Amino acid sequence: MAFESLTERLQQAMGKLRKKGKVSEADVKEMMREIRLALLEADVNLQVVKDFTKRVRERAVGAEVLESLSPAQQIVKIVDEELTITLGSETAELNKSQKIPTVIMMAGLQGAGKTTFTGKLANYLKKNENARPLLIAGDVYRPAAIDQLKVLGQQLDVPVFDMGTEVSPVEIVRQGMELAREKKNDYVLIDTAGRLHIDETLMDELKQIKELTQPNEILLVVDAMTGQDAVNVADSFNQQLGITGVVITKLDGDTRGGAALSIRSVTGAPIKFIGSGEKLTDLEVFHPDRMASRILGMGDMLTLIEKAQQDYDEKKAEELAQKMRENSFDFNDFIEQLDQVMGMGPLEDLIKMIPGMNQVPGIENVKVDPKDVERKKAMVYSMTPAERANPDLLNPSRRRRIAAGSGNSVVEVNRMIKQFKESRKMMQQMSKGDMNIPGMDQMFGSGVKGKLGKMAMNRMIKKNKKKKKKRK
Repeated sequence: MAFESLTERLQQAMGKLRKKGKVSEADVKEMMREIRLALLEADVNLQVVKDFTKRVRERAVGAEVLESLSPAQQIVKIVDEELTITLGSETAELNKSQKIPTVIMMAGLQGAGKTTFTGKLANYLKKNENARPLLIAGDVYRPAAIDQLKVLGQQLDVPVFDMGTEVSPVEIVRQGMELAREKKNDYVLIDTAGRLHIDETLMDELKQIKELTQPNEILLVVDAMTGQDAVNVADSFNQQLGITGVVITKLDGDTRGGAALSIRSVTGAPIKFIGSGEKLTDLEVFHPDRMASRILGMGDMLTLIEKAQQDYDEKKAEELAQKMRENSFDFNDFIEQLDQVMGMGPLEDLIKMIPGMNQVPGIENVKVDPKDVERKKAMVYSMTPAERANPDLLNPSRRRRIAAGSGNSVVEVNRMIKQFKESRKMMQQMSKGDMNIPGMDQMFGSGVKGKLGKMAMNRMIKKNKKKKKKRK
């Protein structure tokens, strides 16, 4: 996952500081040297690194910080705030037109993920704004680009306008805009062509489309895997086309994350979305403060809650909560919950969003193998309907039969059943509002971010209780 090595280096640098009661200017200087090296290794632009470290150093060596009761925490807070500023300070909303349609034009080099992002954005607008977008297939040069967009349109039930590969992109866009006005589509998403490098032909074509459509947004799609070169590409597109926002794709890959930290400072254009997977749902609005917290290993509870709200079926969640309270949560519910949680993304990434989890020893080595989840499901599917509904029926002979039927050992079946029972017990406590669960302090930590994590969970519990009272 992106930023992992950067997060580890930054945590080490600030961890040394946390251990000290008093902090001197020499300590700050040493920490800044470590942070500078960590940022440079993450492929962050040199000028951005210089500006960032200068701002942090100037604030950190002030008397009100060094002579405070907790100088280390104050300095970590300063790093967090300055990192947020570097990433853009505030969440940038999509620019929208006063009258329909709102026109969003994609730009970028070939292979950056423009077509996939166009589909993801259409899905996002449909789900969050109940929008009726029209996709225009303006890439007539890349083999199968039009077919790819059509397939995405079919999956999303969103119309795609194309005229094949023999018509100029400018004419395709012109006729597509006419159709959008006629059909009263509220968004038009234009997928444009890319090149392996920036050239005059590409820019002339994009400028003509820009002049024709007067887009509300020109979103530059950049591949995080290209590292520092992504910043150069963004700067060049910005100078020639005037981009309004940036989308960073493939942040789930083995990338150092330097592009995300550099692009805003170099271009002045805000990062609006990040792509973190291949599914059409793997799109996140970019929140600078939350990303800064993630990079510093402080978690991101708000995004975790949003993911849960987005991916969980509220009615099913309430039914599960009721079963937890009544202690009637069974293996059928267990499978359903597993599917819903796995649908939110890799479990190890979700765990790291919980404040304080970065302090748990060995957490960086946690990897949840999807095959392990499938093995658990195979064990449950090897049970009879009566056994799934009543786990207490699972005596040794039944467990041996389940092990043989699912291709697992009896030890593995016993382990899965034990995990199920422990999970059921913990969830029952949480559903009753009992936050004194063993390991909760280790999970959330005792600092500011830890308190925020506990508060977020408490808010969710109180919210559920209020809903129940209203229904009564």
